[in-house]
Amino acid sequence: MDKGKIYDSSLLQRHCIFHTWVLPPYSQLKIIELDNPVTEPNPSNVVQDMCLLLIGHDSLCHLLQLYPQNSYSHEFRALKDFVNQANLSNAFKTFFQIQQHAAPSLSTASSYILLHPISSLLLGCINLKSLPQGKQLHAQVISLGLDQHPILVSRLTNFYTSFTLLADANVVVESSTSLDPLPWNMVISSYVRNGLFMEGLSAYKKMVNKRIEPDDFTYPSVLKACGELLDFATGLEVHKSIEASSIGWSLFVHNALVSMYGRFGELKVARQIFDQMHHRDDVSWNTMINCYASRGMWEEAFWLFGCMQEEGVEMNVIIWNTIAGGCLHSGNFSGALKMLSQMRTKIHLDNVAVVVGLNACSHIGALKLGKEIHGHAVRTCLDAFENVRNALVTMYSRCSDLRHAYIMFHRMEDKGLVTWNAMLSGYAHMDRSEEVSHLFREMLHKGVEPNFVTIASVLPLCARIANLQHGREFHGYIMKCEEFDKYLLLWNALVDMYARSGKVLEARRVFDSLSTRDEVTYTSMILGYGMKGEGQTALKLFEEMCKLKIKPDYVTMVAVLTACSHSGLVSQGQLLFKQMTDVHGMIPRIEHFACMVDLYGRAGHLNKARDVITGMPCKPTSAMWATLIGACRIYGNTMMGEWAAGKLMEMKPDHSGYYVLIANMYAAAGCWSKLAEVRSYMKNIGVRKAPGCAWVDVGNEFSPFVVGDTSNPRAYELYPLMDGLNEVMKDAGYVSNEETVSPEEHFEELNVVGSVY
Repeated sequence: MDKGKIYDSSLLQRHCIFHTWVLPPYSQLKIIELDNPVTEPNPSNVVQDMCLLLIGHDSLCHLLQLYPQNSYSHEFRALKDFVNQANLSNAFKTFFQIQQHAAPSLSTASSYILLHPISSLLLGCINLKSLPQGKQLHAQVISLGLDQHPILVSRLTNFYTSFTLLADANVVVESSTSLDPLPWNMVISSYVRNGLFMEGLSAYKKMVNKRIEPDDFTYPSVLKACGELLDFATGLEVHKSIEASSIGWSLFVHNALVSMYGRFGELKVARQIFDQMHHRDDVSWNTMINCYASRGMWEEAFWLFGCMQEEGVEMNVIIWNTIAGGCLHSGNFSGALKMLSQMRTKIHLDNVAVVVGLNACSHIGALKLGKEIHGHAVRTCLDAFENVRNALVTMYSRCSDLRHAYIMFHRMEDKGLVTWNAMLSGYAHMDRSEEVSHLFREMLHKGVEPNFVTIASVLPLCARIANLQHGREFHGYIMKCEEFDKYLLLWNALVDMYARSGKVLEARRVFDSLSTRDEVTYTSMILGYGMKGEGQTALKLFEEMCKLKIKPDYVTMVAVLTACSHSGLVSQGQLLFKQMTDVHGMIPRIEHFACMVDLYGRAGHLNKARDVITGMPCKPTSAMWATLIGACRIYGNTMMGEWAAGKLMEMKPDHSGYYVLIANMYAAAGCWSKLAEVRSYMKNIGVRKAPGCAWVDVGNEFSPFVVGDTSNPRAYELYPLMDGLNEVMKDAGYVSNEETVSPEEHFEELNVVGSVY
């Protein structure tokens, strides 16, 4: 027999108790539940051997007290069987019988015979969620003087933490004289698990003050609490305590340290600890990858994921979801879908993976693939999750399938705010203002209060359709709700709505009222001034933004370059384009090159505009060629215009406005034969100009009008009025430019030139 290990007669039962006795202090007694029986031919021999081992120690009398008397062995076995059978009533009856039989000779010392049955009963109370009986048993423990026994301190702590009665559990451990860290570990981990991080750290400090040495099960919970509270100082102290302790560095402690430093943003330290680990499991890899992912450092996360695959580490669903989500957040939507495809061959997709796939399909308009993912969700019952249903509504609406989006929305019985927002956002994305208005009213009628996301998703629609009335109503709603004050996203959307609607003064009032502004706030305001041709004011705002150390992003640079373009500020635009790389560390994207083409084209610097197109590192878009063609028409450079037109037609765009632009250029130059060729080419490739459409808002009701359409009930009243207005316009000197119209035939498409350039 190994020294220090003591077996009692209960080892002959399947679920026996293994008493590990660290000699001589009796306070180190622990209980371990074993799954398999330990056979011993003669139990009395085991006890006899243990007595010989313990001669001369006080522990001998404790052993004799713990060892069940033959007269109670049947009752002990019956009590345990009742607990295992979830028959708590009979288990307590048996316990009271044992108490009654032992009562005449029961003293504080001999009451240790009740340790095993009390421990079993407490375990039964935990498993059967029986709080009153457990509390009653605790009172019995106190009356018997067993409340300081290490076995029952641990069991009572476990009992109270299982009911989340953490204050009661804390009283048990604080009143205990035991130096065993187990009950303290239970309390600390329960505090942390329930989000009570301050209380968890407080319990840890009390534990240390009582000179109880933490073990490798203590530190992970404490480190997590430090990370969640961003308590760097305490985290550093705990780290030093771990290094100074003799417990050794377990895998759990390593993983917790990596996670904590990741929360602090100390990724170099986290990575150093990760690299020094002799053994890593899937949690280690996932923790380090999550550290990078939480900071948007996706390249490092992807690289680690590759290393993980090379080392053959078994990957769980969390790691796959993290990497797929990383592809999604970094704009690599195809990569996210590819990752899910690989994931599907190895493990089952969960609801998070399905949501990632649906969101990726939403961004790239992959309706067919989105339907396949929907089918998989139905087959695996993942469509029961609310986040999956919401993602389905978003996917269908973003893929222009509003019918299926509404079907999904309508089928959901308990619609949460996220669901309403998803459907509203879908309608807003498709510029379906009537549906947005109706759905918003229905939402309020159902008693669902909109949040800042609701308003922020609808405001851009008000700007796009120039519906200032609804925009102002939303502004009033925002002003009434004080909780909206803290959401800068919402106020940014409001500034953007007024700016895009041409109401720069109202946008500026909102802008000036904000105590906090970010790059989005400034970008919206700069864009508004740029659209109104107030380039100098836009540049002053940009300078103010830079002085305040608010770093411009790529969208900001598009806005400020557009402002220069619309105001003819060529030199300032050139300087800003150069500063993108030299000062702000940004590599110009295709939209910035497009701004420069527009800047030079509007100013008549056609050669420079051409040089930008031919010298840029990426392939020009059809819109860039169209911009150059429009500039050539205005400034009469037919030769360069024909060259640009050839490049544009090689791309075979399906936008009818581009062909109209080319035709206008030929008409302005009197090249009627080439104009006819363009129109013939349009007919051959099946490009048709969509009829013009406009609408008017009268009495909170939208009335659309399409060119040549007389289906509107009041069309025969309105069209004569419009003809009369045209005559008034002509009398006032506003006559359409008819020089570009062919004498042989009327080319009605020429009227859309202004929409392209």
